[in-house]
Amino acid sequence: MTKRTKEDILKLVKDKDVKFIRLWFTDVLGQVKSFAITDTELKGALERGMGFDGSSITGYQDIEESDMIAMPDPDTFTMVPWRPKEKAVARMICNILNPDKTPYEGDPRYVLKKALERAKKMGFDHYYLGPELEYFYFKSDQATEILDKGGYFDLTTLDVASDLRRETILALEQMGVQIEYSHHEVAPSQHEVDMCYKDALQMADSVITYRVVVKEIASKFGVYATFMPKPIFGQNGSGMHTHQSLFIGDKNTFFDAKSKDNLSEVARHYIAGLLKHAKEISLIFAQTVNSYKRLVPGYEAPVYIAWSRRNRSALIRVPYYHPGQEKATRCEFRACDPACNPYLTFAAMLHAGLEGIEKKYKVPAPMEKNLYHLTDAERKEKGIETLPDSLGNAIALAEDSALVKKILGEHIFPRFIEIKKKEWDDYRIQVSEYELNKYLPIY
Repeated sequence: MTKRTKEDILKLVKDKDVKFIRLWFTDVLGQVKSFAITDTELKGALERGMGFDGSSITGYQDIEESDMIAMPDPDTFTMVPWRPKEKAVARMICNILNPDKTPYEGDPRYVLKKALERAKKMGFDHYYLGPELEYFYFKSDQATEILDKGGYFDLTTLDVASDLRRETILALEQMGVQIEYSHHEVAPSQHEVDMCYKDALQMADSVITYRVVVKEIASKFGVYATFMPKPIFGQNGSGMHTHQSLFIGDKNTFFDAKSKDNLSEVARHYIAGLLKHAKEISLIFAQTVNSYKRLVPGYEAPVYIAWSRRNRSALIRVPYYHPGQEKATRCEFRACDPACNPYLTFAAMLHAGLEGIEKKYKVPAPMEKNLYHLTDAERKEKGIETLPDSLGNAIALAEDSALVKKILGEHIFPRFIEIKKKEWDDYRIQVSEYELNKYLPIY
């Protein structure tokens, strides 16, 4: 990330004929909130921030204490490429502050910063992440009418979204998001654009940028892009498999040349922490009712709490080491979905891994068998547990978790639980088409 001063920003705005600056932040659910200021207001915004009503933002303040400040982060300044070049539009992501300029405990970006501070105190300089966000293109937001019948890595006329992906990648790169590769995914009309790994805070900023860009470019082409985890029954859902590693300086602490499988003790403890705490943090990385329609056996979504080298039915996969690629040694956590709040999700995974390192959790043996093919009895015998099977169960586990309280903090924790309980209650009382079709004719 380019380090910029306030003076750098003011010069860029003048040089690039920027008239409007969009200020972004997220609510506790990860939805991007935005308001625009003009170039004449920018100097004051960079010095003092911009005030707004926090009581209108999901999970933020109560009405009697609603004054908040959005303080733009100069390092996140970038042009918005789909807007006009004359009287152009730029964007900055904000840190949310209290009126006395202290960090606001309800800001998801601050939650991730606190997690990174914990890692720093434990001696780790970098928490590198490489998330893979999958999504669908549909003809509109009213139904799941697909654009193509392509499959994994298809390069045929079936893949009508190639131009969409091309424009999306070009826009992302113009906004400073480096792209590794893109391709058609397994399900019809499902796609993936992968970002190059980077530090966690930058990556969380990139994830919210990615989601906005994908939707904006889709809209430009007259179609709809969705990060809903499981929009089509009987097809694979969309995941956000997240590769991660911890570095000290430029040394990857997950790599050990003397270890038989090149995994260090730090990596093993970290993986053990993720495995041990996966159930209780699932409410954070899979936060919707629909998330648990994806987390079912048989659709490449991991539900069994185990780790493996090549086995994609396991919750955590450790890609094989290639000589000379020490820095690439990492673990891939496969249960997150792209509808999560990336700031909270990255903080949750980091805290879980750090718990493992701090308390020296022992990692179980890797599971190289296809876990979907084991019987319930066989899984029980091997001590393999499963992720929660509904939002209701995930809420119950998170509500009782000391770690989740630590991750989210005293402000967000009760509000997040309350929001999710309401969502679960709203869902539970619905009468679905399935129920009408199944029960109405016979009872």
